[in-house]
Amino acid sequence: MTLDIGIIGGGTAGAACAILLGRAGHNVTLYEAVPKPGPVGAGIMLQPTGQWVLEKLGLLGPILDHGAHLERLHVRTTQQKTLLDLHYRDLSPGLYGLGLQRGVLFQTLFEAAQKSATVHCGVEIRDLARANEGRWLVDVGGKRHGPHQLVIVGDGAGSDLRDDTPLRAAVRHYSWGALWFLADHPPFPDRLQQVVRGTGKMLGMLPSGRGLQGSQEQVSLFWSLRCDQAEHWKRDFSGWKAEVLGMEPAAAPILDQIHHPEQLLFARYRDVWMSRWNTEDVVYLGDAAHAMSPQLGQGANLALVDAWVLSECLSAAPLPQALDLYTRKRRFNLLYYQLATRYLTPFFQSDLEPVGWFRDLAMPMAAQIPWVRRQMIASMAGVKNGLLSMMPLQQGRLLSGPS
Repeated sequence: MTLDIGIIGGGTAGAACAILLGRAGHNVTLYEAVPKPGPVGAGIMLQPTGQWVLEKLGLLGPILDHGAHLERLHVRTTQQKTLLDLHYRDLSPGLYGLGLQRGVLFQTLFEAAQKSATVHCGVEIRDLARANEGRWLVDVGGKRHGPHQLVIVGDGAGSDLRDDTPLRAAVRHYSWGALWFLADHPPFPDRLQQVVRGTGKMLGMLPSGRGLQGSQEQVSLFWSLRCDQAEHWKRDFSGWKAEVLGMEPAAAPILDQIHHPEQLLFARYRDVWMSRWNTEDVVYLGDAAHAMSPQLGQGANLALVDAWVLSECLSAAPLPQALDLYTRKRRFNLLYYQLATRYLTPFFQSDLEPVGWFRDLAMPMAAQIPWVRRQMIASMAGVKNGLLSMMPLQQGRLLSGPS
């Protein structure tokens, strides 16, 4: 059955849905609030799950051309004590992560979406209104768009549309965020490097490949910061640079490119929890449905998986059964990452210093237990489907799609 579908938000989840559902023959209209969307943002990690979806979309090749292969995650303290050294190959030979600039993923998906759907930019949807034929989408000026038989909400963690359905939702703002900066950098070690001091200081450096227009390899620097300090840290900018350099001397070439605090941007994070992700004609995807702290770096990957699973459900069942099926299929994968991220965050971003002492003692010992270490790597790779299960892998590839 061909559906008339309205998608709100042109980010990862929305654009991927537009591609998949447009190619499946549905009449798809995508509404993006930004008048002229373009590539922005620092680095993200594409895990095997996200890579699998992009391969099915026929877009992995161009992405690989701009990404940086990552073989491991290395976390150490400022006293040079290794807390974690997790290698993808220990889960499956040939497995790897991909450091990528967020803008590269956005531009690749958005351009493909424009070929598969009708795209309206500069249309900010604020309300969902019922119609006999489906749902009207009401923009900030009061204009109605549609009606659509199915509405997909993918407008990010700050979505105002969770209140437009009877679904229960809880949104909590994390008290910690992160400064970030994207720097030119010579070839960088093939890992995500994190350095911590207690639970209040964390530095991350992520190889992020090349931008769409450039040939220079780049790296993203992240610095953990309390949200209430987002402005105060600027008062001692030189002191901050000295602190970063003291924690990680290898950051010197990056710091040399930061001349004033306005070059760094501050990202805030939300924890979004919904009782379920669908009604009979509305479904929430990506950060609009399950935003979380970036501790496990799964945001873009989970959004891509959301889009893939939704497209499979719509091909397998009619509305509204397809949306109920979607919620059932996504529940265990999303529940695992929501809970894991929520309870991991205080070990790396909090004022609970005793938690840091426990982390520094227990985490290295836990990582030496083969089963625990395997679960840690599987969590990093995005393939956990619950506490005790994971997606099947062979020679670095998923054997079947996320479900």
